[in-house]
Amino acid sequence: MSEKNSPKAGPGHRPFGRGPLGRPAEKAKDFKGTFKRLSDYLWPERNRFIMVFFLAVASTLFAIAGPKIMGMATTKLADGVMARYAYYSHLAAAVQENLPPEVINQLKSQSIPAFDFDYIARILLLLVALYLISALCTYAMGYIMSGVSQNTVYRMRNDVKDKLDRLPLKYFDQRTHGEILSRVTNDMDNIATTLQQSLTQLITSIVTVLGILIMMLTISPVMTLITLISLPVNMLITILIARHSQKLFAEQQKCLGELNGHVEEMYAGHKIVKVFGHEQDSVAKFKHINARLYGVGWKAQFISGIIFPALNFVSNIGYVAICVVGGLLVAQKKIEVGDIQAFIQYMRQFTQPIVQVANIANVLQSTVASAERVFEILDEGEQALDRSDAKVLHFPRGAVRFEHMDFGYKEGELLMKDLNIDVREGSTIAIVGPTGAGKTTLVNLLMRFYEVQAGRITVDGVDIRDMRRGDLRAMFGMVLQDTWLFNGTIKDNIAYGREGATAEEVEQAARAANAHHFIQTLPDGYETVLNEEASNISQGQKQLLTIARAILANPAILILDEATSNIDTRTEVLIQRAMANLMKGKTSFVIAHRLSTIRDSDRILVMDKGAVIEQGNHQELLAAGGFYAELYNSQFTGRNPGGQAVS
Repeated sequence: MSEKNSPKAGPGHRPFGRGPLGRPAEKAKDFKGTFKRLSDYLWPERNRFIMVFFLAVASTLFAIAGPKIMGMATTKLADGVMARYAYYSHLAAAVQENLPPEVINQLKSQSIPAFDFDYIARILLLLVALYLISALCTYAMGYIMSGVSQNTVYRMRNDVKDKLDRLPLKYFDQRTHGEILSRVTNDMDNIATTLQQSLTQLITSIVTVLGILIMMLTISPVMTLITLISLPVNMLITILIARHSQKLFAEQQKCLGELNGHVEEMYAGHKIVKVFGHEQDSVAKFKHINARLYGVGWKAQFISGIIFPALNFVSNIGYVAICVVGGLLVAQKKIEVGDIQAFIQYMRQFTQPIVQVANIANVLQSTVASAERVFEILDEGEQALDRSDAKVLHFPRGAVRFEHMDFGYKEGELLMKDLNIDVREGSTIAIVGPTGAGKTTLVNLLMRFYEVQAGRITVDGVDIRDMRRGDLRAMFGMVLQDTWLFNGTIKDNIAYGREGATAEEVEQAARAANAHHFIQTLPDGYETVLNEEASNISQGQKQLLTIARAILANPAILILDEATSNIDTRTEVLIQRAMANLMKGKTSFVIAHRLSTIRDSDRILVMDKGAVIEQGNHQELLAAGGFYAELYNSQFTGRNPGGQAVS
């Protein structure tokens, strides 16, 4: 399944099974180098990051001190209980031993030992203050870190956006839109989430482990040793279970990908499935994959779920050992009762940050891998800069020449060699040929989406490399087979062709494109809002709007990629009329699929394998009886010369 279609969890969502026990984290190719570059983006936030570090340490230390101080209150309560127990024991012993009444009365006259509630109250107030300060530090840490992470990712997004604007077209041709979007969105979100959550969690986890270890050692080195003995046992259990669960989670992801692919495929082609009667086969395949997914998923979840009961079992044994040893130490007056309570709390808190550190290490691997994919975009080679002394054609006429031009997509492999074409201003040039002949490549070179290897292309005698790309492309208008309209009003979509266009100019362009009538029939006319796919109007209406946009732009040179191949005959007539209005007095390049639509062109270029093999008008090429004549006749007699498809 592609990145584009893969399910994406929301920010901060880390499902169980993707830590040490689940799918192995994706690793970066160059962890150190990428981590250093990511640190460079954090460098402007270093002061706030240092502040976050100290807040994290303070918050953790205040929280760690809590159990020890609470133990002091418990010890004071235990002292009171023991004092009362001693008082009543002495009194009971005196009565049982039949001591003289004077002695018994003297014992009764003594005050009953009281609990030191003032001391306990002071301890409780101190605890409230410590936990309140810890909470405030945590709040401040989260607030500051949110700014650190968002500012860092903000700069990265800006750099990536600026970089994408400077990349040549070949970069986008060689990659899917889903891959690029995944790097700009998913990977950026992953970095932001890690910076905001995982880094502070890593600091607090490490400080917690060290702080708790020190506190436990101050209470009892013997009990601390018992606690540390349980860690290798926990690690061994985790490693053994992780080996099995990771394989099962990997298989689960594979089955899930197969299931998603099958469902997507069946829904996309459900009409074909029904027409050919393959419903039962589709259902049977779904049940087979679903059964595999159930079996693997059940095992994966069950085995990974064993980890917590197993760790709890080891921890409970540790608690029993601590209680026994602690009781003996209390009896020997080596530690206080409250110390046992504090130690058990520390023991419960000790393993959690260790597991968190392991999880964060996994998350950091994935985050650095995401950063590496983002940096790969930033490291791509950029298109050549515009010349500082660029020439500007204020009144372009539209004369175009290709002079001894060489071009190839790959180094050392030329698609076009020594190409020479001379196009007079105001003429209509049709470009025909089989798939892969180089028709679209010719247009891309003319728009300077790609740079030629040798020779040059001129407009009105000026080399296009001597112009700014923006100025060059402003001279062109394009109407493509695949229409592009954005989410907005019809008026805004037409006005996209020229900045600052008035409502009257938009309407005039729509009338010239034969689009005004259908626009008026819509509920809101020119204010009708097109949805994201522009599916609330027909394909032919979309095409008329793109023609209106081009008419409003009033370019000197037109590029028309067969706009009538996917529409009905009646709409084709309207579009042909609109295109005729659009092409009046302009140099036009028409990429033709239906050869019947280009018979009136001033000149027809027949291309094959990157070369112009024939040129002339319609009648001249038919009379020559060459490649064009075979292509033309094949469309009307059903013959396909050489098995080549015309596109």
